[in-house]
Amino acid sequence: MVNSTTAKPKKPAASKAAAADAPASRQRFAKALEEAKAGAQALTKEAQERAGAYREKAADASSEWIDEAKELGGQAKDKAFILAQEGKTRASEAISGLGKIVEDNAATIDEKVGPKYGDYARSAARSMQDAAGKIEAKDLGELGEDAKEFVRKSPGVAVAIAAAAGFVLARLFKKSAD
Repeated sequence: MVNSTTAKPKKPAASKAAAADAPASRQRFAKALEEAKAGAQALTKEAQERAGAYREKAADASSEWIDEAKELGGQAKDKAFILAQEGKTRASEAISGLGKIVEDNAATIDEKVGPKYGDYARSAARSMQDAAGKIEAKDLGELGEDAKEFVRKSPGVAVAIAAAAGFVLARLFKKSAD
């Protein structure tokens, strides 16, 4: 009788073949791994090239947009300057016209209210025409500085004038809309 504890079991033939195939399968695995790494590197390189191309396109588009915005900003600045010049001219003409109307009506005021009030009207008319001349003679920068100075010195009066002007403009637009 053979003692089962001392006898070595025999390896089946299939496990010997698997052991012989082990180095071949490792080689195939290593080769597949190398191919996967090479593929990943190729994909990485392609992704970097595409990202660079997209970055370049975005930079080109960005610079085009910046140039276009600068051009539009310049056009807006030019248009604003033209409109401000026209506004200054119209305001000067309106003040001068109002002064002329007051001066023309001074004689009527003399007759109806008295010469003292007629003189007030003439004085106001001269002041309006002087103001219109000063406005017309100054450039926009000087007018802006004058307005800033006035607001600094008399903020309450500036707010009151702005409110009154707003009220008048609102009434004018309301009448023209009706």
